[in-house]
Amino acid sequence: MGQMEDMETFVRIVEAGSISRAATQLGVVKSAVSRRLNELETRLGVQLLARTTRTSSLTEAGQRYFVRAQNLLTEMAEINAEAAQTSTSLTGTIKLSAPLSFGLSHLSPIISDFAKTHPALTIHMDFNDRQVDLVDEGYDLAIRIADLKDSTLKARKLIDITLILCASPTYVHTYGAPLTPADLKQHKTLHYSNSGPDSWLFTTPKGGKVSLTLPAKMRSNNGDFLCQAAMDGHGIILSPSFIIWEALRQKKLVPLMCDFHPPPITAYAVYPATRHLPARIRLLIDAITSELKAQPHWDAPKG
Repeated sequence: MGQMEDMETFVRIVEAGSISRAATQLGVVKSAVSRRLNELETRLGVQLLARTTRTSSLTEAGQRYFVRAQNLLTEMAEINAEAAQTSTSLTGTIKLSAPLSFGLSHLSPIISDFAKTHPALTIHMDFNDRQVDLVDEGYDLAIRIADLKDSTLKARKLIDITLILCASPTYVHTYGAPLTPADLKQHKTLHYSNSGPDSWLFTTPKGGKVSLTLPAKMRSNNGDFLCQAAMDGHGIILSPSFIIWEALRQKKLVPLMCDFHPPPITAYAVYPATRHLPARIRLLIDAITSELKAQPHWDAPKG
């Protein structure tokens, strides 16, 4: 094992927060990571991490070495990325997390085409609506549809996504259609639990803002389930258009309160700020961005 590999291991230990987490992310046993760290410290003649049985922390020398090592590894990755652009195929592994509904319906074809173009790649996909910890869990990239609050991540905007208020024709026939946000208090509403409190926000025709906290008749962490519940007549749903577009096209759901507009949500590609961006990750983000055009098919005018 050379000094560059030992340096990469040290940086991963610091980023992961512990030797055991780094070992898990690197797919090696903990003793191998400890040995690489010891060999690096012996070669340098300085202690980089102050370690106890429970914790470890950077020494002053370790902090200086970490910053310089990060910069060096980033520069090396950029040099390699430029060289890789001359090749028609990429190699290595991509560990990617994406929301379940959006990922299966709209990212799967993009990932499949990317994998066909670069058959030497290994891709690990995790479709899950929870927000994974990219550093702790060793992800290279995540697609998130949310307001980003974690300043330790870098993000690239992919697309704005329309939210639509709708219900089934059967529900509207039985309970009537709300005309204003205040009317929603008299209706049954279905809520996506991962978005936080059961609050819906609307922009009025005059540009004002109205926010309501509504009790949920049904709550779920999956948008496809809520879409089906709305089609079955259980209540009104405020849903991303990429989930309900087919139900709207088939008139299994009908839009409501069209003069009141929920603010759009945004899809981002996010990755750790402390980690260099390999060419395979950057080119995958480019491919996703290219496919998610200004007006994706799920927002096309309904004929």
